[in-house]
Amino acid sequence: MYFLQAKSVFTVLMILQSASVSAHPPGLSSLDISIQTTDVVVKITFALQDIEAFTPMDSDLDAEVTDAEREAAKPAIARLLASQLRINIDGKDYQPAQPGQMSFDDQNNALVTLVYPEVPQQQLLVQSAFLAQLPSGHQQYLTVRTANGVTLAEKMLGKTDDQLNLTLAGSNQPSAGAPTWLGAFADFFKLGIEHILTGYDHLLFLFALLAVTHSFGPALKIITFFTIAHSITLACAGLNIIELPSSFVEPVIAVTIIYVAMENVIRGDHPRGRQWLTFGFGLIHGFGFAGVLREMGISSGETGILLPLLSFNLGIETGQIAVAALVLPIIWWINNNLLIADKLLKGCSLSVCLMGTYWLLERTILS
Repeated sequence: MYFLQAKSVFTVLMILQSASVSAHPPGLSSLDISIQTTDVVVKITFALQDIEAFTPMDSDLDAEVTDAEREAAKPAIARLLASQLRINIDGKDYQPAQPGQMSFDDQNNALVTLVYPEVPQQQLLVQSAFLAQLPSGHQQYLTVRTANGVTLAEKMLGKTDDQLNLTLAGSNQPSAGAPTWLGAFADFFKLGIEHILTGYDHLLFLFALLAVTHSFGPALKIITFFTIAHSITLACAGLNIIELPSSFVEPVIAVTIIYVAMENVIRGDHPRGRQWLTFGFGLIHGFGFAGVLREMGISSGETGILLPLLSFNLGIETGQIAVAALVLPIIWWINNNLLIADKLLKGCSLSVCLMGTYWLLERTILS
């Protein structure tokens, strides 16, 4: 009986590990609309990996994209994104006044700026049709602002809900309705939950940390130290106080998983100072969480970065607590059964170590 139950837990772990080739959720993008005095300026930001299948950049098919090939692909990317965006102003569809201005940033994102030669007086409809061609989990953060930065609307778009219809009461102000910050709070709270529940690297790291606990006290200490640590660096990165490139952060996250798993194998279920290890490694994971907000270009608006930062972090904590509440009773039951505890801890930790090693290779040598 013990063997079958232990085997079931191990099987669940392996399914979790193999559930995704990547350790992160589907793509994120942003759509920032600014209503100026004489025109509407739209800035679109997509991760290159989300659009390269539609506008191939490797023209000579040598498996490497050169700077020249990236430059040559700019017009095609700009045309693609412009063609998939519908801007309807006061009941009439408009096209950009000129070809979009295209650039790449240091986060491997494509940025396109489009200018529409009209200003809405009563109604603005925005439809991001390109979302229909992307994976169902793709989310796009849409903001509409006035020329002086006042937020008129915020919404998280997806494949099944790809448009915003904004009614204006005059002077580019929204008609009476629910405050925009409420919708933004809910959207980023939900995004935080989804990120931790689909962030398999973060989940396996947390699982490896908690795998050595026998009771509520030590588990609470580990979760608390992890929460404090990643909240600090998430805030620092979100506020642009400290920035680390994802090319450094993502491989180091994989290293933290390998280290904790191997410590479980070598030291068993009594490692010393685990809370301090958790805090140190949690700082790195916070930069990984912050990458989601950077990828979406969240930086300004009526509430600025603070509201998305707070609600996103609360969503992460909620998802983290939910996962811990599910797995901790199983972990404690196993660790208090001496016949299976040691072997299952080492077996699961070795599996976590192997997955961490795969992610490390994928983010360095195989990238």
